[in-house]
Amino acid sequence: MDLHLFIPEITLAVFAVLVILIDLFVRDKSWLRLVSLSGLVIAGGIAVAMWKGLDCEMPRYLFNSMLAVDEFALFFKMLFAGIAFLVILASTDYVAKFSRFQGEYYALILLSTLGMMLMASAADLISLYIALELTSVSLYILVAFLKDRKSTEASLKYLLLGAIASAVLLYGMALVFGATGQTQLGAIAQSVQSMSISSITGNPALLMGIVLMIAGFGFKIAAVPFQMWVPDVYEGAPTTITAYLSVGSKAAGFAIILRIFYSAFGMPDWLSTNWGTIFAVLAVISMIIGNVVAIPQTNIKRMLGYSSIAQAGYLMVGLATLGFASAASIQGQSTVLFFLASYALTNLGAFIAIIAISDKIESDNIDDYAGMGKRAPLLALALTFCLVSLIGMPPAAGFMAKFYIFSAAAQNDLLWLVVIAAINSVISAYYYLRVVKVMWLGKPASEEKVPSSGAPRFALFVCCLGVLLLGIIPGLVMRLSEIASRLISF
Repeated sequence: MDLHLFIPEITLAVFAVLVILIDLFVRDKSWLRLVSLSGLVIAGGIAVAMWKGLDCEMPRYLFNSMLAVDEFALFFKMLFAGIAFLVILASTDYVAKFSRFQGEYYALILLSTLGMMLMASAADLISLYIALELTSVSLYILVAFLKDRKSTEASLKYLLLGAIASAVLLYGMALVFGATGQTQLGAIAQSVQSMSISSITGNPALLMGIVLMIAGFGFKIAAVPFQMWVPDVYEGAPTTITAYLSVGSKAAGFAIILRIFYSAFGMPDWLSTNWGTIFAVLAVISMIIGNVVAIPQTNIKRMLGYSSIAQAGYLMVGLATLGFASAASIQGQSTVLFFLASYALTNLGAFIAIIAISDKIESDNIDDYAGMGKRAPLLALALTFCLVSLIGMPPAAGFMAKFYIFSAAAQNDLLWLVVIAAINSVISAYYYLRVVKVMWLGKPASEEKVPSSGAPRFALFVCCLGVLLLGIIPGLVMRLSEIASRLISF
């Protein structure tokens, strides 16, 4: 067994345990942050080295083909390591709210990142479910870390609804296993392709299994009608964890959806067209409801919660494209991967600015951001830039992300979906720019400046620089996305 291919995951597991042990013996808790960051740097660096050394024509497998090691998995491992790194940097000041539990906080972030990496590599329904639960349980606990009424309520709601979603997903997997006799994705694909059209259409267990899996994953990516947990959890959770949830959990969900539906259910073409239609319908509903309900929100975390629902809709335009494109096309996958990278930098940047501002003014109400352009001009400028990117305006990364994903959809006869998505992007400008207006034109309640330490500022700088570079020179990341997309095969 090529166990060295499993080193990024082993590294995170070892460092998570190390953080807990160090927490028992050191009084200076800043060491916990340094150890956690070191673990993520090592794991991400190993993933980069593995990308360069992997044979692009021959994906590798571990544990009896339960995990795949290919460029697709490595792309997401680097992405997850980067997301967790930035979240921990942004937590430098925020962890004072739960100073007694910093060891558990950092360890759980590392363990949830480990689960996300395993999700991206999962090539079997069993390994997928184990990775999903490792990620979910860690996040359930992190949401409750403030231990106040809102945080506890958010965690309980997330736990109960997450358990229902997991049960639905597991039932769908059981039906697929019953219909095909396989749990390994490549074997499921071979079984499905060997069936005639009448055999598939006359097999309600298989079709219901696919539908239930879409429903289960719909919860993880916050797609309508499975989004009911989002606003309360986003508002009640620690803001750093809200940022982590909004990008990490969503990216992991889309990673496994791409692998399962392309690898296991990508053929025959009529089957992929049908699940592509389901994702197209979910995309429309998610974009409309997410954007319309975000308009009246007065809490910025709730507003970005509904915004994330709409962003899931834009991403599902790419999933619909994947269903309608030919089996040899990589447009659907590569545009989703590029969108996820852009969205991760953009949303993290927005939340890091919000963390710095809200921690000082002790409020998440949009009206209380009035005059931030005078009190904290750099933070206000960074937040403005990230909100502009979420709208999809140049020169930010969001513009290129939407351009790629909408172009791919239009080329695969989904112009009607692109038109709806474009209209929704215009609608979203109202509530994003309302925040900008309040910050720059509103009257400040105080002249007191809004300070922040160097680590969050550095994390914010990295995010904004990444958003700018992906908006101006997107070629490198798009090329990496295309290479990763070619490897979703068995």
